[in-house]
This record gives sequence, C-alpha cells and structure tokens, in this order.
Amino acid sequence: MTTKVIAQDNSKLWMAAIKPPMYSVAIIPIWVGTAVAIAETKMLHPGIFSIFLFSAILIIAWLNLSNDVFDSETGIDQNKAHSIVNLTGNKSLIFRLANLFLAIGILGIVAIAYLQQDLTVIGLVILCCALGYSYQGPPFRLGYQGLGEIICLIAFGPLGVGAAYYSQAQTWSMTSLAASVIVGIATSLILFCSHFHQVEDDLAAGKLSPIVRLGTARGAQVLRWFGGSIYVLTALFVALGMFPMWTLLVFVSLPFTIGLLRHVNQYHDRPEKVSNCKFIAVAVHFWSGLMLGLGFVLAGI
Repeated sequence: MTTKVIAQDNSKLWMAAIKPPMYSVAIIPIWVGTAVAIAETKMLHPGIFSIFLFSAILIIAWLNLSNDVFDSETGIDQNKAHSIVNLTGNKSLIFRLANLFLAIGILGIVAIAYLQQDLTVIGLVILCCALGYSYQGPPFRLGYQGLGEIICLIAFGPLGVGAAYYSQAQTWSMTSLAASVIVGIATSLILFCSHFHQVEDDLAAGKLSPIVRLGTARGAQVLRWFGGSIYVLTALFVALGMFPMWTLLVFVSLPFTIGLLRHVNQYHDRPEKVSNCKFIAVAVHFWSGLMLGLGFVLAGI
C-alpha cells in the first residue's frame, strides 16, 4: 500500500512538473493569429499551421525546462517538490534536453521560412525566444525585477500572434495586433496568478514579483482590472468595427474569470488555498483565446 501511495504521489509530482495545461500558451497565439488570417484572407495553409504549432510547443517545453534550471541556480525552487531539476537531480541533463527542444523548434520555423522564402517569421520567433530567456536566464533575470508579465504580454501577444498571422498571410494587420493584445493579457494573467502562493520563497530569493511589490490584497484588486480588460477590449474592438460580432463569443470564458477573481479575492493570503489559481487562469486563457479565434473563423466562413 505504501509503495502504491508513493508511486501515485510521484506521478502527481511529475504531472505538475510537466505542466500539460500550460502548453495552451503555445497553442492559443498560433490559433488566434491563424484565425485572424483566415477571416481576412479566406485562406488557410494547414501545413504551415501544423509546423508552427509543433515548433511552438517545443519552444514552450524549452522555456519551462530552462526556467527550472535557472531557478535551481538561485535557490528559489528549493521548496518546490515538482521542479523537474529537483525530481531528477540532474540539472545538466535537463538543460541539454531543453536546448534540444529549442533547436528542433527553431528548425521548424526555419522550414516555414524556407517554404515561404521569407525570413520575417524567424526574426519574430527569435525575438520571442530572446525575451523568454531574459525572463529567468542569467545575467538578465528580468522576472526577478517584476518584469515577467510585460515580457509575457509582448512575447505571446504581438510577437507570437503576429508571427502566426504573418506565416499565413505574409503581411501585417491592425486587427491581428488588436487581437494579440487580448491574447497577451490573458497569458500574462497566468504568470501574475502564479505569484500569489510563493511570496515567501520569492522574498527569500530576492525576486520582486508584482505580488511581492503590491502585496496579495492589492494584487487581488489589480487582478480584477487585469481579467476584466479581456472583455472590455473585445467589446470595444467590436464596437469600433475592428472585430466581427462573432468574437463576442469570448464572453463564454467569463464564468472562469469570475471564478478566478472570487477565488483569489477570498484566498489571496492563504498560499495553500490560492496555489491552484494559476490553473484557473489557464482555463481563462484557453477558453477566451479559443472563442476569440473561433469568432474570427466563423466570420471568415
């Protein structure tokens, strides 16, 4: 019985370390950028979409694994049982694996550039990767200065969505840029929520996350504006004629957002209770992005 319990606990730790739900942050920017391109060009290049999606997932795997490695060097993850470095005890192996994922992911983007004879997408993705590295990687570690949410918004918003749109249309779009802001905000929401339960560890490691700077109570108040902006901006862009009416489907995700805000407001200062709020934020991100993209696709049919 004891062996079985230990095996189950290890399985849960590995699932938490791999973070399957977090890979929606790779999928949604590609989906929304492609969806806007479908609405505007009435065309889809499925091969390009598939390669880009596969590459994005590998690049996110690199980001997650390398962040575990960099965090292990600062000691911020010493109490994190589901750190992959802590689970394996082999930091160098994890770092090599992370870089392998990055190399394969970049090769996919190179393939897209070769097929289209256009280097623009490579430039955008390399810039995304550079920002991702600057978040935790030395000597920058900008996440420790509280800049992670801004990096996240730019990388997964204008750059990520813009690259996906360009890979389909090979041009630029103000509508794509507007949609990318919403995706960037929803992605940053996940990172913002991940800080509530680890204030003590962040302080001990000298990491000045937004929640360390604001405090959990004020952070919960900021979260209301942060989450609400997804719906306000969507409605505004529809009213301005930039988005089709179908994109109001994004409001399907509103119950998840309300649930997130209530949960954080109630438990913001109780780490053991609020630690799951980032997974609620993942649901907000996934459903808002899925419905936003679906609205564009339906408008383009």
